[in-house]
Amino acid sequence: MKYIVISGVKNRIFMYLLCISCFSTISCGDFLDVVPDNTPTVDHAFKTRYQAERFLYGCFSFLPNFADAGSNPAMLGGDETWYIDPVDGMNPRLWYIARGAQGTNSPLANYWASEQNQTAYSLNGGKALFTALSDCNIFLENIHKPYDLYDEERTRWIAEVKFLKAYYHFWLFRMYGPIPLIKENLPLSAKGEEAQRYREPINEVAEYIVSLLDEAVEDLPLLIEDQTNELGRPTKPIALAIKAQVLTLVASPLFNGNPDYSAIVDDRNIALFPQAYSNEKWQKAADALKVAIDVAHEAGHKLYDFSFTNPANAALLNEKTILAMQVRGAATEQWNEEIIWGSSESNTLALQRACHPVFFVAQNGGGLNRTFAPTLQVVEQFYTKNGVPIEEDKAWIGVDPMEIKTATAADKYYIRENHPTIQLHFDRESRFYGSIMFDGGTLYGNSRITSDNNMWVTDLLAGKVGGGGNPVQRYPSTGYICKKWLHFRSAVPDNNASFSAHRYAFPIIRLADLYLMYAEALNETLSSPTDEVYYYIDLVRARTGLTNVVESWRDHAIDANKPSTKDGMQEIIRRERLNELAFEGARFWDLKRWKLAETYMNRPVRGLNVRGETPEEFYRVTEIYPLTYSKKDYLWPLKQSTLLTNRKLVQNLGWN
Repeated sequence: MKYIVISGVKNRIFMYLLCISCFSTISCGDFLDVVPDNTPTVDHAFKTRYQAERFLYGCFSFLPNFADAGSNPAMLGGDETWYIDPVDGMNPRLWYIARGAQGTNSPLANYWASEQNQTAYSLNGGKALFTALSDCNIFLENIHKPYDLYDEERTRWIAEVKFLKAYYHFWLFRMYGPIPLIKENLPLSAKGEEAQRYREPINEVAEYIVSLLDEAVEDLPLLIEDQTNELGRPTKPIALAIKAQVLTLVASPLFNGNPDYSAIVDDRNIALFPQAYSNEKWQKAADALKVAIDVAHEAGHKLYDFSFTNPANAALLNEKTILAMQVRGAATEQWNEEIIWGSSESNTLALQRACHPVFFVAQNGGGLNRTFAPTLQVVEQFYTKNGVPIEEDKAWIGVDPMEIKTATAADKYYIRENHPTIQLHFDRESRFYGSIMFDGGTLYGNSRITSDNNMWVTDLLAGKVGGGGNPVQRYPSTGYICKKWLHFRSAVPDNNASFSAHRYAFPIIRLADLYLMYAEALNETLSSPTDEVYYYIDLVRARTGLTNVVESWRDHAIDANKPSTKDGMQEIIRRERLNELAFEGARFWDLKRWKLAETYMNRPVRGLNVRGETPEEFYRVTEIYPLTYSKKDYLWPLKQSTLLTNRKLVQNLGWN
């Protein structure tokens, strides 16, 4: 018997005793066909509505734990944040992807097939999603059997499982590229070679995922009416958003005419990656994104507004504090209207512990880890207050970002007055101040939420209470802490390590993500940007106080005409995604699909000298780790033992 934590279903059912032993399977890692060993057992599982519902939630249980850095490779597998070694608090296993420890003997984040336990996370941070797909098929084949299940509910459940089936294929597709399509389970009699499946070409995989989502959309609700019990379950906007993500991925450089994969051909002589670039794929992605946006609007989704959501708090705050809360709140405000899909069962407690600074000595001995540390390259990446990159801002020509400067009263909402810090921390966009904690930077929250005249200030120099190396396993390795994931209502008492976390649903996809994807896809279809391209990116910028793209570059950038060209706008949109969606997992997958990971992740991880006790010592740029990234790292390796068992499979580029 195994306990299954149900991810993505709020409150009603957190755990189910699921008798997995009743559904013995052929090893998913071996043959990718998961079938029950006897039909009567399956019949019993679908005898009544109650029993069928248990099986339904078993299908949900395979959803990844999105907020867990030890299970979601996008959290720590790239160059966005860095840990310490040894680390205390969060599981560091997938951090070793970034450190070059991926391999074929025991792949990290092995979602193709976990090791011993097919339903729980393996030691290397993956679930066996081919087992999940087989369970989805079992459900779809048998859901007609419960005698006491009303047709309306049956129809919705079928749509939900089709959505899950599509999403599990998508998760694998994004990781591995070509994958076997588990359209139906193999018969019980299938043995040996007949039980083995081929990886299917990129285009076929995408078409199948899209077809499942199209079927699911028809019978999913527009929105969740029973919000107490069902938030997180699939809706039309969720399914359409995932469809748009799939089509955007297929249109992107990694999968759209990528010559690097020309030699990946199976023994049927079928090329698994298309070699001809297709601009039509971008048009399909743009069309799907526009539909997803329109339906999301119909369901009531809109960009998060802190003043609207928290009017009593906002009435007492300065505009600068409110603007800094815009993107932070969009990610952490429980079920706010911007979140299209959130994971209510993903554990944000551990994530918040890793983002909470220490203000008293007593807190050093507790669970406040402050180890989720943004890298210096990401700190530099955010715009200036003028809405353009530092390296493109005319006002920053000749300015040394590492020069020490003392804050004045005009800076007090973001930096403690009279505090010495570097120029890099001054005059930045509000998303920077809502996402990054730095030495001398302010923190709105931790019980001080009725005013911003006495906000907490982070002291990160060595020798200070919250500074580097104290204790060795709980400090930010880069000299920065991620502020974005810390809900402003989460708090720890003075001189106490008892952390009271305000929980929230981890945002899997939110409306701003769709807006920026649509601007990207639309721009790719055109010879030069149109007003519609600018419109959707400007909506996202305006929410955090930035002027529109054209005006910002015209007034402040070295190259005032950059937004007028397709290539220039492509670069701007990509930078906008990196800033808006920082630390949400988007960067990891975006850099891969853009084929830019080799550029970004072949540079050393940089941070500040966390052992420095004076500003002059602390603000010395330090190379922390020499990142390396090659073409093989764009896709996951198949485990060697899987290839030996199933000769129909071919390994991904560079992993032989």
